[in-house]
Amino acid sequence: MSIRFNWPGIGTENGNIMKVALFVTCLADNFYPRTGIAVVKILEHLGCEVLFPQNQTCCGQPQWNNGFADETRSLAKKMIQVFEGYDFVVTPSGSCAAMIREHYEEAFEDMPDWKRRAKDLSDRTYEFIEFLIKVAKIDLREFGAKWEGDVTYHYSCHLRGLGMTDEAVQLLKQIDGARFHPMEKYNQCCGFGGTFAMKFPEVSGEMARDKVSCIEQSGADVVVVNDSGCSMNIEGTCRREGVDKKFMSLAELIAESLGLLEPVEA
Repeated sequence: MSIRFNWPGIGTENGNIMKVALFVTCLADNFYPRTGIAVVKILEHLGCEVLFPQNQTCCGQPQWNNGFADETRSLAKKMIQVFEGYDFVVTPSGSCAAMIREHYEEAFEDMPDWKRRAKDLSDRTYEFIEFLIKVAKIDLREFGAKWEGDVTYHYSCHLRGLGMTDEAVQLLKQIDGARFHPMEKYNQCCGFGGTFAMKFPEVSGEMARDKVSCIEQSGADVVVVNDSGCSMNIEGTCRREGVDKKFMSLAELIAESLGLLEPVEA
């Protein structure tokens, strides 16, 4: 589905309001609920009708990564059923979006009907920043976005699977007052990698400490991280290393810049 939004009433086409379902993800729901709230407020500000299917659950990525194909298919079937009937499914996680887009069809390779339904969900699923750039095609300058601060950005690994590159940086540079500080090795893995951090703790820890060093050298006070797993890992390492930085998702920062969320003191 290809839809070109135009402000005002971005979330409409031919007078019909776009129905966007929020897939909040396990980690965001439990540890970063403010990100989910920010996503909803921004999408509604654009004129979309945002719905939250309460029966949604894990996308199955942990099971898939550890070789439990049957368990993955069970969760994937539920996800497919829960998110049928919406124009778009938007999630604040490149990791979970990549699971749906890269692996759901593969999981149902020998089940033609479910494979077809998996492709349908895949075609409608977007990571939140990807949705703003590639579908809504917004320019935050047109909305008067304003947020004062020095900010850097960590690029999560799974964004590669979605074909994303510098979309987050594009949006950051559209916000008046946001001073962007490029981070050395910005696209290097933070060391989390789900069970990788448990299977190879020494390697994972060293990667995280390297990431923290790059953050410290950037000179920014705020670190934008759009995947909850990465954020938990890097923020925790910063705390253990005595590096005082504030962590935010770009959804939170944008919502603050548009006056949709009150700023939270570090």
